[in-house]
Amino acid sequence: MAKVTGLSGNEIYCMALKGYSAGELVVGNSVNSMGFLGSLGAGLNNILGGEIPQVTQAIQDGRMHAFARMAKEAQNHGASGVAGVSGDLRAFSGNTEFLFVGSCIFSKTGGGEFFTTAGNAQELWCHMDAGYRPIQHVFGNIAYSMGIGGGFIGALKQLGRGEISEYSDVFNKTRHKALDRITAAAKADGANAVLGIRTTILPWMGTHEMVMTGTAAHHPGLDSGHVVTSDLTGEELWSMASLGYAPMKLLMSTSIYSLGLVGGIFSALKSFAKGEISELTSLVHDAREHALDRLKAEADSIGAEEVVGVKTYIIEIGQGLIEFMAIGTAVRKASGMATATQMMPAQAIVHDKDTWMDSDMGMSLMRPADSQGA
Repeated sequence: MAKVTGLSGNEIYCMALKGYSAGELVVGNSVNSMGFLGSLGAGLNNILGGEIPQVTQAIQDGRMHAFARMAKEAQNHGASGVAGVSGDLRAFSGNTEFLFVGSCIFSKTGGGEFFTTAGNAQELWCHMDAGYRPIQHVFGNIAYSMGIGGGFIGALKQLGRGEISEYSDVFNKTRHKALDRITAAAKADGANAVLGIRTTILPWMGTHEMVMTGTAAHHPGLDSGHVVTSDLTGEELWSMASLGYAPMKLLMSTSIYSLGLVGGIFSALKSFAKGEISELTSLVHDAREHALDRLKAEADSIGAEEVVGVKTYIIEIGQGLIEFMAIGTAVRKASGMATATQMMPAQAIVHDKDTWMDSDMGMSLMRPADSQGA
């Protein structure tokens, strides 16, 4: 019978270069409920603020069950691994469905340990060519709430201009807990690196959940007793390895700033006239500088040479209240870092376009470029 795979044409080509062929699409799911006691405990923790362990554990359990079922299905097919694993949370009859989807790949030479990877097969080619052996798709999560206490103190501080440390602390602690957990999961699998980390923040049952996903891998040139973390894409990681650089740690920093009551009034008055609103300009500038300073300080503390691929995000989370986040990967030169191939093939760079697109009125099979030419 014909194989049904989720790998694109370029992904299949990249896997063929590494001695693998595409196999069946595999799926694992688990529909879960928090239950009365879990919901009650979550409600009490929600008042206090910070992590809500019951919710964190409920989501973790749901993901683990779904992931294990997907991996077992692939092993039943006799696959060497599962590439392009993606996870999702979906509302299902008032409960939550945890879903994992990936595509089997088969080694043409046989042998080797079964593995699963996050990201697509193009990234997997880049990881392999840079000397990383994939082990396991890993994730770390945390469910959290601002809490009434932190929210009350934060609300009072909003009357003045500047950083609201209570809010900044909650956001910084939660993000680093998720990173610690994905690192611990990778270490338990015998990895010394977590590659291609992707971070998602979603509302869930009145709280927020932050989850980090990535590929646990092993590189012979890295310390076996320590796990490095990176959010570089596969292409970026390959390029840095070709220059002799190794990832060290994914760095994150968040600052929550308030414009303040007086600044808000001035800003509102100035918005009636054309021109710069200096209060808002300086607020955003200060928040950005504070977050970047924290990033630089952490990079210096671990002996990094550079922080690459830095991304900055800014969002208004309340009237006159903004969150600024900076995230990037610390790197440094290391012996034993090189690529097996001098040139990256075009198939590892050019990503196949989707031909099934979401639209506001339902589903469409038309690509955006096609619609422009119509």
